[in-house]
Amino acid sequence: MKTFISTLICFLSLTIGFAQYGKVYDNLTLESKILKSERKYAIYLPPDYEHSERSYPVLYLLHGATDNHTGWVQFGEVRRIADEAIKNGTATPMIIVMPDADTERMGYFNSIDGKWRYEDFFFEELMPHVEKTYRIKGEKRYRAVAGLSMGGGGTFMYAMRHPELFSSACPLSAYVGALNLEGMRRWMSEDEKKLSDETLEAYRQNHNALELMKQRTKEELNSVRWFIDCGDDDFLFEGNSLMHIAMTKAEIKHEYRVRDGAHNWTYWRASLPVVLTFVSDAFHQY
Repeated sequence: MKTFISTLICFLSLTIGFAQYGKVYDNLTLESKILKSERKYAIYLPPDYEHSERSYPVLYLLHGATDNHTGWVQFGEVRRIADEAIKNGTATPMIIVMPDADTERMGYFNSIDGKWRYEDFFFEELMPHVEKTYRIKGEKRYRAVAGLSMGGGGTFMYAMRHPELFSSACPLSAYVGALNLEGMRRWMSEDEKKLSDETLEAYRQNHNALELMKQRTKEELNSVRWFIDCGDDDFLFEGNSLMHIAMTKAEIKHEYRVRDGAHNWTYWRASLPVVLTFVSDAFHQY
C-alpha cells in the first residue's frame, strides 16, 4: 500500500510539473497556393492546452528582419516568458502563432508588382489554417497582433488595415515605413526603382503607418487597443515618436513606452511580459 501511495504521489507530482509548462512547435508547415510554396511557422500552446477542451485567445507574434519564425522561440524565450506570465496570473492562457516572413522574400507585405503576396497569404491562408487547426476563439476580442522591428511595422499595418480583426496591437521598436520616397528607394530592387514616382509614392503611403492612419476613421483606430514601445537608444526611435505624436493629435488612444535600451533582444525580452499582460486585458473583456 505504501508503495502504491508513493507511486501515486510521484505520478501526480510529475503530472502537475508537466502541466506548468507550455509547448512550442517550431517547424510546422502549411502549403500556400498564394505564395506557391511551403510556409513554416511556430506555435506556443499554453500549459493546460492538452488537458482541456476549451478554446483560447490568440496572439500573432511577428519577427524582425533577418530572423524567421524561430526568432521569438530561440532569442525571445517565448515559452519561458509566457509560462511565467500565465503561472503568476499576469497573462491569460493563450496560443501564440509565429509565422515565417523571411523565406524567398523578406517582409509581411505584398510586393509592388503583385507577384509576391505575403499579406494576402497571412489573412487568407495562415490565419484560417491555424484557427481551424487549433482550438482558437475566432473573434476580434480574442485576437491580438504584436511584433518587433519589421514585425512592428507589420503590426501597425495589419491592425490599421484590419481593425475589425484585432482587439490589441503592440508594435515594438517598429519600422513604421519609409518616411519619404528617397528612403524607400534605398531598399528596392533595380526593377522596382524603374517604376514611376506616382506608383512608388502610392505604395509608400499604403505601407507607412503615419500615412495609413489618415485612411482610417478615429472610431476604427480606437476599436484597437494600442501599445507602442521603443528604446531611447533605438535607431527607429524617430518613427515611433512621430507615431505617438500623430496618434495623440488624432485622439487615438494608445499607451506609449520609452525605456532605456536599444534595438536588441535584451529590450524585446523585457517587453514581451508587458505585451502579454496588455493583450490579456482585452481577452478578459476589461
